[in-house]
Amino acid sequence: MARAQPPPPPSPPPGLLPLLPQLLLLPLLLPAGCRALEETLMDTKWVTSELAWTSHPESGWEEVSGYDEAMNPIRTYQVCNVRESSQNNWLRTGFIWRRDVQRVYVELKFTVRDCNSIPNIPGSCKETFNLFYYEADSDVASASSPFWMENPYVKVDTIAPDESFSRLDAGRVNTKVRSFGPLSKAGFYLAFQDQGACMSLISVRAFYKKCASTTAGFALFPETLTGAEPTSLVIAPGTCIPNAVEVSVPLKLYCNGDGEWMVPVGACTCATGHEPAAKESQCRPCPPGSYKAKQGEGPCLPCPPNSRTTSPAASICACRNNFYRADSDSADSACTTVPSPPRGVISNVNETSLILEWSEPRDLGGRDDLLYNVICKKCHGAGGASACSRCDDNVEFVPRQLGLTERRVHISHLLAHTRYTFEVQAVNGVSGKSPLPPRYAAVNITTNQAAPSEVPTLRLHSSSGSSLTLSWAPPERPNGVILDYEMKYFEKSEGIASTVTSQMNSVQLDGLRPDARYVVQVRARTVAGYGQYSRPAEFETTSERGSGAQQLQEQLPLIVGSATAGLVVVVAVVVIAIVCLRKRRHGSDSEYTEKLQQYIAPGMKVYIDPFTYEDPNEAVREFAKEIDVSCVKIEEVIGAGEFGEVCRGRLKQPGRREVFVAIKTLKVGYTERQRRDFLSEASIMGQFDHPNIIRLEGVVTKSRPVMILTEFMENCALDSFLRLNDGQFTVIQLVGMLRGIAAGMKYLSEMNYVHRDLAARNILVNSNLVCKVSDFGLSRFLEDDPSDPTYTSSLGGKIPIRWTAPEAIAYRKFTSASDVWSYGIVMWEVMSYGERPYWDMSNQDVINAVEQDYRLPPPMDCPTALHQLMLDCWVRDRNLRPKFSQIVNTLDKLIRNAASLKVIASAQSGMSQPLLDRTVPDYTTFTTVGDWLDAIKMGRYKESFVSAGFASFDLVAQMTAEDLLRIGVTLAGHQKKILSSIQDMRLQMNQTLPVQV
Repeated sequence: MARAQPPPPPSPPPGLLPLLPQLLLLPLLLPAGCRALEETLMDTKWVTSELAWTSHPESGWEEVSGYDEAMNPIRTYQVCNVRESSQNNWLRTGFIWRRDVQRVYVELKFTVRDCNSIPNIPGSCKETFNLFYYEADSDVASASSPFWMENPYVKVDTIAPDESFSRLDAGRVNTKVRSFGPLSKAGFYLAFQDQGACMSLISVRAFYKKCASTTAGFALFPETLTGAEPTSLVIAPGTCIPNAVEVSVPLKLYCNGDGEWMVPVGACTCATGHEPAAKESQCRPCPPGSYKAKQGEGPCLPCPPNSRTTSPAASICACRNNFYRADSDSADSACTTVPSPPRGVISNVNETSLILEWSEPRDLGGRDDLLYNVICKKCHGAGGASACSRCDDNVEFVPRQLGLTERRVHISHLLAHTRYTFEVQAVNGVSGKSPLPPRYAAVNITTNQAAPSEVPTLRLHSSSGSSLTLSWAPPERPNGVILDYEMKYFEKSEGIASTVTSQMNSVQLDGLRPDARYVVQVRARTVAGYGQYSRPAEFETTSERGSGAQQLQEQLPLIVGSATAGLVVVVAVVVIAIVCLRKRRHGSDSEYTEKLQQYIAPGMKVYIDPFTYEDPNEAVREFAKEIDVSCVKIEEVIGAGEFGEVCRGRLKQPGRREVFVAIKTLKVGYTERQRRDFLSEASIMGQFDHPNIIRLEGVVTKSRPVMILTEFMENCALDSFLRLNDGQFTVIQLVGMLRGIAAGMKYLSEMNYVHRDLAARNILVNSNLVCKVSDFGLSRFLEDDPSDPTYTSSLGGKIPIRWTAPEAIAYRKFTSASDVWSYGIVMWEVMSYGERPYWDMSNQDVINAVEQDYRLPPPMDCPTALHQLMLDCWVRDRNLRPKFSQIVNTLDKLIRNAASLKVIASAQSGMSQPLLDRTVPDYTTFTTVGDWLDAIKMGRYKESFVSAGFASFDLVAQMTAEDLLRIGVTLAGHQKKILSSIQDMRLQMNQTLPVQV
């Protein structure tokens, strides 16, 4: 095939291909500004040896040599078969490895001859060529494979020049950049198709783009390859620079298709103790004498007054000796000290009361939160302070004794003729930090003689038609020797009073009218005068006819009591005879099947085991009300039980208001035994009627599914409810819950009923925080002597080890005393807000520990009185454990005397094996703060501690509640647990800083 040849060398050269010299004389001009990083995969510009690319056909592309401006040899390809039609000339590069990039850019430098400048050529001349690529996993191409056509080659674009040249012009070099992707195989070939152009391919560069590593927002981002498409955004995760912490996550930048960073997400900032430097590319430690308490971009600050730091990177400046910060003070607050004592204490005594006044201290310690405490000491004899002791609790301070904001207090209810010392303390927010007691000013006073206090309530001993015999207790505070008592009385209908005196604390009023009501008051007298009259009390004389029969009336209670006792004995003998006869009839080991639902004595109801019925359905009919299924509306499934689903629904019975109910359903395909066992719980619940026992509404047995309906408890099970509301209740509220549970168990024990599975999970809570005992699946009737009701299990079923008494585990002996043991565990669950008893110990470990007299330690903030009651419930000898009636009385006393609940039990109270006591882990046994958090079951906060800079035990020991909130510990229960462990850590470090819990 003939080629168009350039003419002989006249100047300017008239030929078609004098292209290379003109190209190499032109400089490469780059645009100003930053560019993305480019990595070259192939570049022919620097190749001096033969390229040896594959061409097809051989008469097409031709490899030629030339020189650049520095006279360095280079290799190019050219083609110019413009005088022949139907050109299809292919040129293919060697195999190019992809290097895991997904998109490749190709830079082409070429020159093209203007077709109009070539004389005598057909119309097939072109000024464009095509760019293709072909992917492969290895260098497999040959002269004939792949086929020289658009498929299997993939076309990238048709390349046209910006400028072409004529024979009289210098060669103008065109530069074009094209990209293609996504690529998935190990490498690729580039291919060029000429279809009739006169051109020279000067150089070919294949490259890819990537975003350069950068620092932005105090974070480092690595080099990142661009995506497969020009519009792709590739996420690059960042990491904070040294001494910086994340302030928002996730931390990332997006690398676009041009290799430029965009769309920043998240940010870092300098940690506490560090400030920005080097145009926000570094976080520099604060120099000694300065600090930075909060993370952020702010600078380090000089230490506040009365504080200092000697090491770099300080987040807080330590107070100088005898200066402190309160727990509520911020880290940038000045350190302050305790105030000086109050000045000029003045006392004004009035009998057994006084008024104290004083002036402000000379030095307030640099704070404005000054308060005053008044300490009262009662002194005996003529001794000094060693003969003084704290005043009794009945001494009254108005407006209060501690935390006074005013400099005046009124004190009353002191003893007469008694010497007192009053210490007026001045305290502020840092007084609790000082190892020394608060400074005070003291004043000594002696009270005067005072009248006696009020006489307690009057009591009637006897009455007749004309007299009343009364008595009373002496006043609580006689304030001297009682000389006598004066009684004032009058007939209620007339109101004319008479008086009588008595030197004893009793009197007989004579000359009264029969069948009349009298109002009586009494007061005591000392040398200081009369005290106040007692509260009016009313008593009634008898009629004259009744007075004759008074003796019979006085003896009547004895007669009635004797008759009642005799009747009880007779009934008891009959019941015992029936029981013995029944047992002889059925054998000594047969079950007692006679109905026991009877009243042995007035008010004493006995539980009947439904399994003693020959036909258990009869027990259901007797104790459970049948409800028509049309009255029941199931709304949603709320759980699953042993026999089927548990639902919430509504019950609307004729003549009654609609109520919410919990509905237990019996699953389809049940056996008759499953139906009997399912309904037995209704037969049990139907016998109970107590506000702290779950109430049975009725059963549905005449349609499907079979249902048991009970009252609906909005807050569900007690253990999960407490965990959900960790730390949200007062001690009085928790004791009230415990009192309700104990009252329900007292009712069950009085019916000779043993629960056997008493645990917080089986206590339900309604919207008013009323707790009710439920789940009667493990309970059984007690056949033995009511004085020692014992159930011996013959089934060997599963036992809730952590809640069960030792004798019930070892010998299957279940009694009300074993329920008391379980109640002690429930108390521990309630006071620990649903913590698992014995934590993660195995059941066998629990059994061994209890046998070795290990008992659970008091939960956090548990009053001593409550933990002592728990320990009483856990006495090994079941006969020494309290009865539920005693437990109810004890809790009632604690509720009435709330002050007794303010004494908090220590973690080591009660019998405990140190090996098993997990409340005080020794921080020195842990390598890192994370290990310590794992040990106290707070491992979820490890990253938060490290990110906030609390990576050492010295820093952790200084943490406060505000620090925990700042790093994300928001649950009150978790705050208490961590702060309590920090307090233990401080004690182990011999520090005295208190922890705000």
